[in-house]
Order: sequence, then C-alpha cells, then structure tokens
Amino acid sequence: KSIHSGRAQNMSDKKIIQLTGKQNRYLRGLGHGLQPFVMIGKHHLSEDVIRAASEALDKHELIKVRIQEGCLEERKSVAAELAAETGSAVVQVLGKTFLLYRPGEEKIITLP
Repeated sequence: KSIHSGRAQNMSDKKIIQLTGKQNRYLRGLGHGLQPFVMIGKHHLSEDVIRAASEALDKHELIKVRIQEGCLEERKSVAAELAAETGSAVVQVLGKTFLLYRPGEEKIITLP
C-alpha cells in the first residue's frame, strides 16, 4: 500500500535537519559499523517501512537503510523521500545503503 496521498502535507509539517560537514563526517564514522535496520524492497516506501524507520530513529537516532534488488527507484531519491517522511537527515548514500539521522528526546548521540 502506497502513501502518496497527503504526502505534501506531511512533508511540510516536519522540520528539516541541517548538518554541518563536521557533523556529517562524525555520523558517517558512527554509522560505518551499523547493520541495516530497515530494508526497502519492491513496494518502495510503504506505511510499514516509514513506521519502522521512524521507530528505529526514535530508539537509535542513527540508522542504516538497505535498498534491495526489487526496488526500482533511484537510491538518492528513495533516501531523500524517506528522510522527508521521517523528519530526518540523509547523512550518506553509499551503494545500496544510506544513513539517516534524527535527534531524539534523550540525545543519545552528541554532535560535534
């Protein structure tokens, strides 16, 4: 099930996170050893994928997402779209994986 209806309204409700180059490098270093939390397949960004990514960001602040072979969308556009839906920032897109960061209430990660 796709969630394209109402997407523009959802995107405008979320604030965009801006990271400095130093913060980006720091987060890439932290994300290097992470295992993917969320997998995106042929159904692209379903409600379940967005919910899973948002819940993982709530718990961990920094998550790795893997795009599987069945996904026909461009990887950078998938990363940007999921970031917009979850109110997070794309830290890095590398191959079929990307990192998302969203600060949580408990501030697990302290940015430089």
